[in-house]
Amino acid sequence: MTKFRINRRAFITSAAVGGSGLVLSGCDVFDNLSNPDNGLRNFFEGANNLTYRVQRLLGGGYTLAQEFTEADIRQPQRPNGVTAPDDSFYKGLQSGDFADWRLNVIGLVEKPLSLTRDQLRAMPSRTQITRHDCVEGWSCIAKWTGTPLSLVLDEAKVKPEARYVVFHCLDSIERSLSGDVKYYGSIDLIDAYHPQTILAYGLNGKPLPVENGAPLRVRVERQLGYKMPKYVHQIELVASFAEMGLGKGGYWEDRGYDWFGGI
Repeated sequence: MTKFRINRRAFITSAAVGGSGLVLSGCDVFDNLSNPDNGLRNFFEGANNLTYRVQRLLGGGYTLAQEFTEADIRQPQRPNGVTAPDDSFYKGLQSGDFADWRLNVIGLVEKPLSLTRDQLRAMPSRTQITRHDCVEGWSCIAKWTGTPLSLVLDEAKVKPEARYVVFHCLDSIERSLSGDVKYYGSIDLIDAYHPQTILAYGLNGKPLPVENGAPLRVRVERQLGYKMPKYVHQIELVASFAEMGLGKGGYWEDRGYDWFGGI
């Protein structure tokens, strides 16, 4: 079963990367992805839904992504997306070594939380050596340490009507006269409670660097890199995405990327 799972992962990754090359090298092809009549959009949505169903069918949602050894770490973790947020609020937190940073857990929970980095570090942790697969077509193996998201959710006591976990970030991905657009992303509760889904504050035995998402980023090891938001400061439990962005569940999803992003 393990051999089949890994081969399936490699196959789905290569298929996703092949399609994503169009996104990054010829973005004009995707200008109308928000149009429901766009044939290319419908193709990718169909492939995404198939990946989601296959993963749930084969593993019940709890199969593990492949883990590696220290010997497999051959280079520093390559950053993805924004690598140095220039937002004034983030810079203020960074100048104080994130002592004033808090992780807020809100929405459909019985017990809203506001946790410091030290409080997160005091919780039981998990360390895992996994491969990061970027939608741009590159991969990198690194060791991540953090708090299992499930422990935070258990402490907050998720309400029965909650279906998704939304991660709100501190980095502005767009700037315009109408205001800054902050990065955000989401996963379902099955992936949220997966044992390899962690809120990472450590990378390769050291504190998480700014370029990789300090003070906190998400690791969802069975999904592509854009599903692992960096610079996280708030987690929101919701029943739907209707009131967020364009209602697709994430910044890139609003612009035509797959919501599931599974590999």
